[in-house]
Amino acid sequence: MIVGVLGALALAAAALYAIDNGDGFGLIDGDGGSYFAVFFLVFADAIIPIFPGETTLSAASTLAVQGTLELGAVMVAGALGAIVGDSTLYWIARKGGSHHAVADRLERANENPKIRTAFAYLDRGAPYLLVAGRFVPGMRFAVSATLGLARYPYKTFLLWSAIGGIAWSIYTCGLAYLIGTALADFPLASIVISGFITTAVLAALFFLERHHRRTNAAPPAAAEGASVAP
Repeated sequence: MIVGVLGALALAAAALYAIDNGDGFGLIDGDGGSYFAVFFLVFADAIIPIFPGETTLSAASTLAVQGTLELGAVMVAGALGAIVGDSTLYWIARKGGSHHAVADRLERANENPKIRTAFAYLDRGAPYLLVAGRFVPGMRFAVSATLGLARYPYKTFLLWSAIGGIAWSIYTCGLAYLIGTALADFPLASIVISGFITTAVLAALFFLERHHRRTNAAPPAAAEGASVAP
């Protein structure tokens, strides 16, 4: 079953990349099926991170600026795709985590230095990881798969996954919509700029977290040095 699910998603990925010069965005064309395409691409991104999750939401939000899609519906489709995708990966890992298709992807994800750094600084428990990790591409896969392997309580997983998925979708769509409104004549630029801003915000948050940890670690060291001084 696990092989079938992963194989079907891989075939879908190949089909999507064959559409519209290889980017798959020919599915997001402003009609009713676009919302399902948003849901599916975000859902698939949670399981196989080669799918364009953030870019899909940014592109759909840019279409909302042009009036061809509804921003609220795009947000809902993105949030549902994230929640269902995370839960699907959780159960794949929980029911068949020993399978090499899951284990290999998780190992590759954990070898990524950016993901290792994120885990190091976001070590405040599963709820924090599920919410904050949703904003870090690749890390959301590692978090859901790891919690599935660990048989983390699913009700708690679903609660925080839903919070993270909803927050991520609202933020990503809202940011792309605001930038798309300001750059209505440059839709591609708005997608690129919104992605850049998100990356910059994440980098700033990691920097602040590191600075906070170093600041908190400094007083004990200073006090110890003072205690041994003559």
